[in-house]
Amino acid sequence: MRLSPDGPCALIGMVHALPLPGSPRWGGALSPVIAQAEADARTLLAGGCDALLVENMHDRPYLRGRVPPETTAAMAVVVARVAALGRPTGVQILAGANREALGVALAAGASFIRVEAFAYGHLADEGWMDACAGALLRVRASLGADVAIWADVRKKHAAHAATADLSLADLARGTAFCEADALILTGDRTGAPTDPDDLVAAAAAGLPLAVGSGVTAENVHRYAPHAQALIVGSWLKEGGDWRRPVDPARVRALRTRLDEVQATA
Repeated sequence: MRLSPDGPCALIGMVHALPLPGSPRWGGALSPVIAQAEADARTLLAGGCDALLVENMHDRPYLRGRVPPETTAAMAVVVARVAALGRPTGVQILAGANREALGVALAAGASFIRVEAFAYGHLADEGWMDACAGALLRVRASLGADVAIWADVRKKHAAHAATADLSLADLARGTAFCEADALILTGDRTGAPTDPDDLVAAAAAGLPLAVGSGVTAENVHRYAPHAQALIVGSWLKEGGDWRRPVDPARVRALRTRLDEVQATA
């Protein structure tokens, strides 16, 4: 899924896969994982989401920069079932397992991946995350994979002291220089609001922008004028809790409000 810098704002619903094989909470059977992912995906699409992003959120605590083969294989099966619903689908594999995510996207028919530590290193929960742009783009080219890279800028759940002398605009331009296809801006943690001023600053890079955390029906008007995509997970779940199933009423409410905002822009 490739965004245009001057295109409309798309609504991307998060599908948080249940624990996968290789993770501490793996339940021993893949069928419930597939069923839950398909159910959430169908609810998100029925409520008006334009695309979906599948993530192994329940695999915490995460490994740094990799996942084992059994996790990658299971993620490919889950993503393939979600992608088969016929809407643009993305992949993120935590934490920073970007090479694996690219392979899953290629095998499962997904069209984009969300990449943390694409450009510039940072300190995350899992330890130091090195930038991966050079290696990842070489792999994408060698595979001939038509998979867009949506790169986080100053990623949530991380410390960025090593780049503290760079403005957000500098980081955005550097990430664009490394040939990301879109930039993702977030708050400092899951569900935390993104600062709209960060979107304005990142626009200097000339790439499409996505908001990666904190979007609600109440604040979507702050983001839609500046972004080409809204990635929403927690707020679309029952009670706003990312660990619970998708709430159809919340999806419809956000879709309705986004349409209203865009109609008056």
